Order: sequence, then structure tokens, then C-alpha cells
Amino acid sequence: MPICGGAQAQSTAADASSATVVVQAGVAVATRYAGSDERAVVPLLGLEYAHPSGFFASTQRGLGYAGSAGPLSYSAALGYRGKREEKKTTGLGFSSGSKYLRGMGEVKGSATANLTLSYAVMERLQLQVATEQPVSNRDNGALYSVGAAATLLEDGKNTMVLSVAANAADRKYMQTYHGVTAAQSARSGYAAYTPKAGAHLAEAGVSWQHKLSSEWSVTGMVGAQTLLGDAKKSPLTRRTTSLVGAVFVSYSY
Repeated sequence: MPICGGAQAQSTAADASSATVVVQAGVAVATRYAGSDERAVVPLLGLEYAHPSGFFASTQRGLGYAGSAGPLSYSAALGYRGKREEKKTTGLGFSSGSKYLRGMGEVKGSATANLTLSYAVMERLQLQVATEQPVSNRDNGALYSVGAAATLLEDGKNTMVLSVAANAADRKYMQTYHGVTAAQSARSGYAAYTPKAGAHLAEAGVSWQHKLSSEWSVTGMVGAQTLLGDAKKSPLTRRTTSLVGAVFVSYSY
């Protein structure tokens, strides 16, 4: 459940002279799928290792390399986009899928190549472009995003970040997650729908991190996401705008 990625940057910053491990645990509230009107409360568990060389391994960012040159920073990683179930499922505290997707079939997960480029316009303002390209199950399609993050407060104990972002999707992504084929229409009862590539989603969020000590911190995130373009018009879309949020504790060493 990304909320523009602002809080993640707060909680995973590493000491440039030594390797860092960050462990996170908390809860998140999000919709069951993009366009759903059902909410799910799920455990939020995270682990990240960052080496001074730039190598990182993360449950959120994947396996990759990050670097910087002046105000420019970049990363390339192999990540994973989860599957979408056609019915509500629960296991080990996690819940996914929806009864409103019955007959749509399962969307299999994809390994993804994630590329990110950021530019620090000034000390507290960062612009970002990114793409998520599937390297397995390539019919799941690709995403392209732009965003900005502004640090509103940073006093040593507290960090508050305001983030905004928007993304566009290719035709395969739109068809996989928002389209309805003739076969799916016959099984589900939804009207057949073939969305075009284009604007997909916009989001805005604010995150607040409070340091309890040099190792411990707590982070809260809240935001809103709204579907755009043909994704908004999909027969699968039951609500175009939804609130999302999370709270988690981080331990770094």
C-alpha cells in the first residue's frame, strides 16, 4: 500500500559508512483491489538491508542497487507485484481478493524491474520519475509514475513529509486490472470492457515519523487515492476515490 513512498524514505535511510538493517511491523488499511469499495486491515511487515556500496534487499523495494550523484539519485531493483484473487481469501492474518471479482479469474503475480530517478530541487523538495516493468507474466502490463515529496518538518525527533504522485498504465495493465474480456463477461456478469492506455491513478499523502531513540521510531501515514481515465470508468470500479493509511514501528541497527 504505497502512499507516494514518502514515509519509506524516512524509515530506511542508512548511515553511509555502515550497513543498516531496518525491521518494521504494524498495520495497514487499504482497499481489496483498485476500484473496490471494500476495506481490509492487514498486517504490515517489512525488512530492509542496505549496504554502503548501494546494494539493498527489501520486502518493499525488492533486490537492487541505489546510488547518487549530486542532487540526482537513482535505483534499479527486481521486485514483485502480487497476485489478485477472484474471491475473498484469508490466511495467516492476510486477506485479499473480493467477492465482486468472482468470474474474473486470478491475476498471477509478476516479477518486476523497478527503475527510479529522483532529483533534489532544494534541500526539502524532491521530484521523482519511476517505472515498473513486468519481467514475468508480461501481459500484466507496466506502470509509469511521476511524483514529488516535500519535507514539511524535520527537527531531529520528528519528520513530516507531504507527497503527491500520479501514474499512467499501458494497454496490457489496464486490460488486466480494469478490463473485462468477453469470456470474463460471460462468467462474471460484468459488461465487456476494453480500456485504453493512459492516466491510471493519482494519490496524495502525508507521513509523520517520530524517533523514540537512535534505533526505534514510529511512523503514521494517511492518504487518498483516486482512479483516473478508463480505469475510473471500468465496470469493476465500485468506488473511484479511497482513503488509505498505515502505522508501524521500525527498529534499525
